[in-house]
Amino acid sequence: MKRLAWIGVALTLLVTVVLRLTAGPAAVLPAVLFGLLATGVQMVAVAVMRPVMGAPFSKMLERWSIGMALRLGGVVLFAVAVAVNRTVFPPIPTAFGYLGVLLPLLFMEMRFLR
Repeated sequence: MKRLAWIGVALTLLVTVVLRLTAGPAAVLPAVLFGLLATGVQMVAVAVMRPVMGAPFSKMLERWSIGMALRLGGVVLFAVAVAVNRTVFPPIPTAFGYLGVLLPLLFMEMRFLR
């Protein structure tokens, strides 16, 4: 789990720097917050899934669904943040902050489940 956290933080920093250079200083806060949110969501999803690796498919599917619901919860938080305060959470930097960290971690998920 420590490795997942470090990779998530590194991706958050990378996404934040890229967004700062392309979208300006207003992109830093949403990139950092939603990058760290994506890291936390992925860590919880992996922790939920890990105990049932090798279990019957129905049990694995149940836990996988919980992880996907957590990730969808992050998308809902994105929508709420943008709707509540669009100046602090501009849509593009906020979305890239979340998805720019979550998607690479999601593709690496099987490595963390071993």
